[in-house]
Parts: sequence; C-alpha cells; structure tokens
Amino acid sequence: MKDSTKGILLACLSALMWGLLAIALKIALNYTDSYTIVWWRFAASFFILTFFYLFRSPRSLRVLKNPPKILLLGGVLLGINFYGFQQGIEHAGPAVSQVIIQAGPVNLALIGFIIFKEKINFVRITGFLLAATGFYFFYHQQMQVMPDGGGTLRIGALWTFAGALAWTGYAIINKIMVKRMAPMQINLIIYGIPALLFIPFADFQTLFVLKSPIVWLLFLFLALNTILAYGGLSIALKYTEANRISMIVTLNPIITFIILEILLLMNVHWFESPPMAPMAYIGALMVLGGVALAVGARKVQWKWKRTRGKND
Repeated sequence: MKDSTKGILLACLSALMWGLLAIALKIALNYTDSYTIVWWRFAASFFILTFFYLFRSPRSLRVLKNPPKILLLGGVLLGINFYGFQQGIEHAGPAVSQVIIQAGPVNLALIGFIIFKEKINFVRITGFLLAATGFYFFYHQQMQVMPDGGGTLRIGALWTFAGALAWTGYAIINKIMVKRMAPMQINLIIYGIPALLFIPFADFQTLFVLKSPIVWLLFLFLALNTILAYGGLSIALKYTEANRISMIVTLNPIITFIILEILLLMNVHWFESPPMAPMAYIGALMVLGGVALAVGARKVQWKWKRTRGKND
C-alpha cells in the first residue's frame, strides 16, 4: 500500500471517529452529565497513553515530572474545548455543534495570516467569506425550527464557539511544541491536566451504576475515540500532505448529519435532538466548503501554478 493511501485511510478514520463522536456524546448524556463525560474522556485517554509508554518507552514518562508550562495552558484550553463542545451538544444538538465548532480551524487560519504572516490569496479570502456567510445563514435558518424560540440554540452556539476559540489556542501551542517534543508526549500532558481539573466536578456515582454492556461499550468508545482520532491524524500527517488531510477531516460533520437523520427517522427513544432545518444544510455545506478553501488553499494554488507552468 502506498504511503499516500495510508495517509488518506488514516485521515478517513479520524473523520469517522469525530463524525460518530457527536452522536455518542449526545447519547452519553442519558446516563451522566457533561462534566463527567469530559473527565472520562480525558482520564481514559491519559491512562491508555500512560500504559502504552510504560511498556513501550518508560523514559518518555519523565516528561510528567516537569512538563513545559505552555503545555499546562494547552491542557486547560483543550479542557475548555471539550466542555464547550459537550455543552453545545447538550443544548443545541450534535448537528449545530458540529457546524459551529468549525470556527476553530477558521480562526487558526486567520491567526496564521495575522500572527504567523502566512500568505493570503484569493482562494483563502473566498473561503473565509464563504464560511462566515454560511455560519450566519445556518444559524438564522436553524433558529426557525428550535422548539423554545431559539434559547437553547443561543446557549449551545455560544458554548461551542467558546470551545472553538479554546481549540484555536490549543492548536497554536501544539504547533509550537510539536517541533520540540513527540506528539504523543504532548498529548500525555494535555490529557492529564484537564483530567485533574475536572475531578471535583465529575459525578463518579453515575459511572458506578452503569450495568448495561452496551452502555459500557459506548463509554469505551468515548475512551478510545480521542486516541484513535488524534493518533490517526498524527500518523496520517507523516504519509500525505496536511492540506489533503485537513479537507478530509473537515467533512466529518457530514457523517454526523447522516447518522442524525437516520436516528430521527427511526424515532428511537434513547436519542433526542432538535431537527435540522432543511435550508440549514445549505448553510452547513457553505461552512464546510469555506473551511476547506481557507485551510487547504495554499496547496491548491501551488498545484495550479505548477500545472500552468507545464502547459506554458
């Protein structure tokens, strides 16, 4: 199998994990609260990585004795990201949260342009404008189908946007530190910090009373999801271009939309979520298209120039 094929398949795995995650997080709210879910995801990921290093490379665990202070901030920001996304799902539903959270990559691209002096071009500008228009159109259309007049949508959207802003800060820190440390070591610290911070708020009793094997499989999926999604993404970056991976991963909300509509049509008693306005899907596609252009435009422009040079 070619390296590029491996990279694409791993990126698809990450997209699948994140597409399924929003639905799984909504179902998990039937059994416990947002604080406990977020704590479980971080704590489980931290312990899985710790056991991995214990057997594979015990020396790598030394980083826990004196972690870089900037990574402590990165852990706090990722904790806010997880909790903001979880609250968005609780109040506004998986579909809305999946669209609003795309503000994270857009913000990161803008910061790359403003702070890191990355090149801006017509395609990227078009992406920013398309995403901004899509966000507005999506929000306006979805407000019309919310059962409470849009109150929960506002709360969920604000929480999710706060999570997106926090993710932007985390991504900048990760971008700086990945040049100095192994990605898995970074994750070890960044998962451990919020796992500690959320302990006072977690309701452990709700986890102890879980008896159904299916429910435990759900929480096992939540535990493994972060490792598989971020791990697959890190390895994928070794095999193929970052922009191609970004475009694939950006499409993960489509997986959420499809599963959401299937569950709503089945009318299952264990899944309740606000319906998506038909026209809101247009806004969502505008957002996804805008993000893809804003994030992946550099490589597209380079390829266009290379092709034009060959034809001249």
